Amino acid sequence: MPLFKKIIAASLLIIPLVISTNSFAFNMPKEFASLGGKTLSNKDVFSQRASFIKPESKTNSNNVRSAILAEFSNWKGTRYHFGGTTHNGVDCSALMQHIFSDSFHKSLPRTTTQQIRNGEHVNKGMLKPGDLVFFHTSPGMRHVGVYVGNNEFIHASSSEGVTMSSLANRYWVEHYETARRLKVIG
Repeated sequence: MPLFKKIIAASLLIIPLVISTNSFAFNMPKEFASLGGKTLSNKDVFSQRASFIKPESKTNSNNVRSAILAEFSNWKGTRYHFGGTTHNGVDCSALMQHIFSDSFHKSLPRTTTQQIRNGEHVNKGMLKPGDLVFFHTSPGMRHVGVYVGNNEFIHASSSEGVTMSSLANRYWVEHYETARRLKVIG
């Protein structure tokens, strides 16, 4: 295949497209529809593009981690306040709302009880950046943070405010409940 066609084909896989579920926002030129002897439809190109940006890709995990860490820098050190939703004081579930809204334009419910019902279950050994991690801290009380990789998560700690902690910390090991994976990108 000529280099020019390869470049055009590759660019069609990575150019963000506004699409409906059945069609592209544009029609692919006929001269680019035949690649490697196979005729590709717009749907084929979208499928290849979609597989290129799978949520489980390493690049995507790094992008998710970077977005969360950027938001963390805006909140780091903010004091904990039960029921708080601002930089004057924030609780764990409100912090998750802000991180997901500001980083990924993803709305989360207000409470940990509601947040734990979102997404799909993830085994602790399979965590990826962006996964919500939940802890059962006392009878009737739950805590939430967001995993950022390297066995660390960001949360609003009642003693330290917004901080990063290790899942290997004895307290968090003993109180770990579950993790949930949300669709944050794609």
